[in-house]
Amino acid sequence: MADALSVFLVEDEALIRMMIADMVEELGHHVVAEADNVRDASAFAMTAQYDFAILDINLMGVYVDPVAELIERRGKPFLFATGYGPELLPSLLRRRPILRKPIALDQLKAMIDTMFPDTAAKAPL
Repeated sequence: MADALSVFLVEDEALIRMMIADMVEELGHHVVAEADNVRDASAFAMTAQYDFAILDINLMGVYVDPVAELIERRGKPFLFATGYGPELLPSLLRRRPILRKPIALDQLKAMIDTMFPDTAAKAPL
C-alpha cells in the first residue's frame, strides 16, 4: 500500500463531511483535521499537519477563500469540493482543482492521483 496521505477536510454539511471522510479512508488515506466553518478552518489551516486539503467553497454562507489563502501560504496543495463553479472563486484560486458534488469515489481517487502521482499506482480503489 502507498504511503497514506493526511487530509484536512472543510465541509459545513455534517453528512457530506462524513461521506467524504469515509471515501478518503476507503482510499487508504486519513482525515487528520475537520472543520465546518471559516474560523475553525483558518486555525487548522495554519496549525494542523496535513498533506493536502479538501475545501467546500461555501461554509454556512461564508466563502472559504481566506482558508484557501492560508493553505496556499503554507505551500500545501488543496482542491475544492462543491456544487458551485470556479466563477465564485477569487481569480488566483480558480486554477485549483474542483470536484463537483455529489462526489464519486473514482473522481476523488483520480484527483488525488493527479495531485500525488507517486501514490497513484499503489492506492486501492
